[in-house]
Order: sequence, then C-alpha cells, then structure tokens
Amino acid sequence: MGLKEVALDFFGNLFAFDQAHPLLFTQFYFWAFFAIVLAFLCVFRNKILLRNAFIFFASLFFYYKTSGLFLILLGFVIVYNYLAGLWLPHCRRTFWRKTVVVLSVVVDLSLLCYYKYAYFITDVVNNLFGTAFVVKDWFAAAGNSLVGSQAFSVDSIFLPVGISFFIFQAISYVVDVSRGMKPVKNFMDFGFYLSFFPQLVAGPIVRAKDFIPQLRKPFFLGRTQFGIAVFWILNGLAKKLILSDYLAVNFCDRVFENPLLYTGFENLTALFGYSLQVYADFSGYTDIATGVAMLMGFYLPKNFDSPYKARNAGEFWRRWHISLSTWLRDYLYIPLGGNRNGTFGSYAIILGIAFLASALAGSWWVFGSVLVLTVVLALLILFKKSWRKELISDINRMDTMLLGGLWHGASWNFMIWGGLNGLGMLIYRFWHSCNAYFRVLIMVLIVGAFGALRYFYDYPVFNLFFWWTAIILAGALVGMVFHKVRRGGFSNWIKNSWAVLMTFIFITFTRLFFRSGSNLDPAEANEKAWSTAKNMVNQIGGSWDWSLVPQMAWQHRSIILVFLVGMLIHWLPDNFKRRYRIWFAKMPLVLMVLACLVAVFIICQFVTADLQSFIYFQF
Repeated sequence: MGLKEVALDFFGNLFAFDQAHPLLFTQFYFWAFFAIVLAFLCVFRNKILLRNAFIFFASLFFYYKTSGLFLILLGFVIVYNYLAGLWLPHCRRTFWRKTVVVLSVVVDLSLLCYYKYAYFITDVVNNLFGTAFVVKDWFAAAGNSLVGSQAFSVDSIFLPVGISFFIFQAISYVVDVSRGMKPVKNFMDFGFYLSFFPQLVAGPIVRAKDFIPQLRKPFFLGRTQFGIAVFWILNGLAKKLILSDYLAVNFCDRVFENPLLYTGFENLTALFGYSLQVYADFSGYTDIATGVAMLMGFYLPKNFDSPYKARNAGEFWRRWHISLSTWLRDYLYIPLGGNRNGTFGSYAIILGIAFLASALAGSWWVFGSVLVLTVVLALLILFKKSWRKELISDINRMDTMLLGGLWHGASWNFMIWGGLNGLGMLIYRFWHSCNAYFRVLIMVLIVGAFGALRYFYDYPVFNLFFWWTAIILAGALVGMVFHKVRRGGFSNWIKNSWAVLMTFIFITFTRLFFRSGSNLDPAEANEKAWSTAKNMVNQIGGSWDWSLVPQMAWQHRSIILVFLVGMLIHWLPDNFKRRYRIWFAKMPLVLMVLACLVAVFIICQFVTADLQSFIYFQF
C-alpha cells in the first residue's frame, strides 16, 4: 500500500463514524481532538465570532463521531427552535404566541417520543387492542428511498445519544423566550448553545439565560481556574474508571445479568455497588464536562451536590442531577400548579400513567386502584380545605416524579422507579409531621403486618420488607429515646447520620428497578427488567447461609473495599473537599504536572480492555 493510500485510509477512519466505538471522554482520540480545539482557541481567543463559529462546528463534528447521521436530527432541532425563538417576539397576540410555543414543544417532544418511546407505545397499543404492530424506522425507510438503496436498517430504532438533553434544552429556550427572555439572533451562537460538546450528550441541561451571555465574553483562563479545571477532569476520570467501570465490569454487571447464579449477599452487594457506580459514572461525566468547558473559558451549572448525604428523598433530588430536577420543577411542577392549586393536568398525568401501566401489565387493577384513589383525593381537596394545599402539592410532586421516571426510560420499571421516589417524598412529609411516639407506633404496626405476611405467606419480598421496616423501627425507638432526653450535639449527629443511611438504603432499593431496565433493547426491556428485579428481590429476601457470608465477603474484598473507599470519600465534609481542590489548583506548575502524571498512571491501572460507555448516554 502506497503512502497516498495509507494517508487516505488514515483520514477516512479519522473522520468516519464507528457505531461500535463512539467518541468517549475516556478515549485518547477525544483528548487529541480536544487538544486541537484548544490550539485553535488560542489563535481565535480575541475573535469572539470566529471562536464561537469554530466551537459550533467542532461540536457538530463531535456529535457526528458520537452518533453518526443523527447529526441531521440535531441540526433540525437547532434550526427549528432558532426560528421559533426569532418568531415569538413578533407575535403580538397571546393566542399566536402560545400557538408557536405549543407547536414547538409538540415538534420537539414528537421527535423525542418517536426515538425513545416507539417500542413502549407499540407495546401499549398491542396489549390494548390485540394487534401485532412491529416497530419500523420510518426515517431510515425514507433515507433508503432517497438514496435508492437499502443503506439504512429499518428493522429497529436506535436512540440518538443525548436526545433527551438537547430536546429539553431546546424546549426551555423557547418557553423562556415566550416568558420575556430576548431571543438569540445570531444562528452560530444558538447552534453553539444547543450543541456545546462537553455537555451535549449527557448534560447538565443548560439554560440559555445562563449560558448565552458567556458567548460574548472574551476568553479568560486564570491560573486558579486552570488548576480547578484540571482537577475536575482528573476527578471525573477517576470516578468513571476507578469506581464506576471497575465495579461494573468486575461485579455489578455480572450479578444483574443473571441474579439467580449469585447468593442473596452477592445480590445485595451488587445493588449497593450499582448505587455508587451510577453516581460515579454520571457525576464523573459532569466533572469532566465541567473541566473541559472551563479550560475553554465557559462555566456549566453544578449538577451534583453529594447526593448520598441527603437526609430524605426530597433532599436527594435537590442534590442529584440538579439541572434535570430544576427543569422539571420550572417547566412541569410549577405549571401543573406546584403547591398552590391543582389543574386538569395534575389528575390527567397520574391517571394516564396508571392506564399505561395497566395496559402493559394486561391487568386493570392498577388503573382502577389509582382511579379510586384520585377520586378520593379530589373529594378531599374539594371539601377539606385545611388539607387542600398539602394534597395538591403531593399530587403534583408524584406527577413530576412519574414523568421524571418516564424521561429516563420507556419501560414500566422506570415508572415504578419514579413512583417509588415520589412515594418516598410523600412518606417523608408524613413522617416529618409525626411526633417520635407516633412514629414508633406506626412502625410497630407495619413491622407486625409484614411479620404476619412473612409467617403465613413464605414470599421473599415479605421477608425483605420485614427486616427493612424492623431496622427503621429500631431507628424510631432510638429517636424516641433521644427525643426524651433532649440532648443536642452528638445526638443530632447520630440522628442526621441515621437519616442519611436510611435515605441511601431507600434510594439504593429504587435503583433495583432503574438498573433492571438499563442497557436493554427496548423491545425486551419490560419483560426482562421485571424478571431481573423479581429474581434479585427473591435472592435478597430469601434464606441466607450466614456461615458463607464471611467467605463471600473475603472473595469479593476488592469490590467491597472500592465501594467503601468511594462512599467514605463521598461523605467527606464539603469544606474539606473545597480546601483540597483549591490546594491542588494553587500548586506550583511543576508539582501539578507531577501530580497529574501520578493520577493518570493510577487511573490507567483500572482501565478495562473494553471502555464502558457512560450510563446516561442511553437517556
């Protein structure tokens, strides 16, 4: 092969999309790409328009290397929402302004629903009407018609990477413009905003009012900002490769793939390991994105705030995926009425999701139960004025969490996951309103009920809930004692630590339904996800041979050690973490380079043979 052929082959591979090897932050290819971007930024640093145009096209290239021809979809979303934003200020009448917003939201959500929920909707229709519709990629079929050949597969629909993130970002932009924000008139700036490559495929979801003003500022990167940016990149890589990938490849994925091959202890260990894995994976991506953006002179919003320090489910969602939580609050929870009033949507959403769950399960008891409960709540809201505000707030919270679950995935296990999180918020609000003695009484009754169910019906799920509620009862008894003696200081520390631990256990349990539906073909997600969740509950709640637990703990000591170290670092005080970030940022440059080399060497020891995609790429 001649030099010319070698060069052509090299550049062909360089600019070609490889579906089996998409561009990841953990690949050397990405860092070579980023080095080139930084080099050009140094040239364009004082030429703002040229800099923004360059980053826009670099972002499009990044998305092409990540998602191939789905770049066309991203391009359409950019152009359509840019034009919608320009048109809105010219709509003098409220009717036309609302029409433009509704049409824009419908178009954006239709794209999202087609790619993300086609299998889900098809399953519902087939179960309802006894049909046998098969999912077909109509866009691929149209592409084949245009090129005159079978160039694209039409048998299945592939989910474009990051579609949920840039669709939500586009919706927030149009809605904000309709509320009075000035539209972006420069197309390159809007394209930059919607396609900025560090956060394009897995967030955080960026608001235009926070990000667009940065595009007009000249490039500036101080010595401290540089150090902080490098720290975030190394921190993110360590989370992803040392914690997340190591736990996934060496243990968690194996157990979730076939829970029945492993003991209850191993299933429980995998479940807790996954809780750390998903956090380290997603927050690791965010850390890298934050550092990469900062090196280019741009700042992304904070997306995680030590979520496993949360003392209840509501606080957890104020700390986890903050950009999504605030998006759902501002564009769903508040428009539904928030804690002020209920709307038609408040009831329609919860009944609609119950209807979908019943259709998928082939049983209408779920819908009937939710319908009765909704009618009872509506009557209480109508006639019991003192309860009205709390009940309305609870319904809107549950709606928000159910739709948040559906955002994550098009299968009913994600609905269960979202519903459990919503239920956790409501239970905590009730729990918080009770005094220490009433809490003990409630838990005694619940533990007694699960004890009776466990005695008469030998189901592992009853055994699991019996021991879990017994642990909560023990905590309630200790809380009652502390309440009696009324001591502060150490007793408050114990109370807060217990609340953090119980919240972490609850969130970890909900992860069972989250992980069971992840990494699955949408066509089989519902059936396999339920089977996986059921098998894990049966193993964890079944009988344990306690004599084998020490042996298994020793056998999986590296997994347990990585988990414990990860959680201890996570639970370090925020002030301490802030101090060592600043200490690293202000370190002499030579020492910083040496520290980076040592960190990269350690991280490389944990790199697996096949790099793992980021978990939230699938959302």
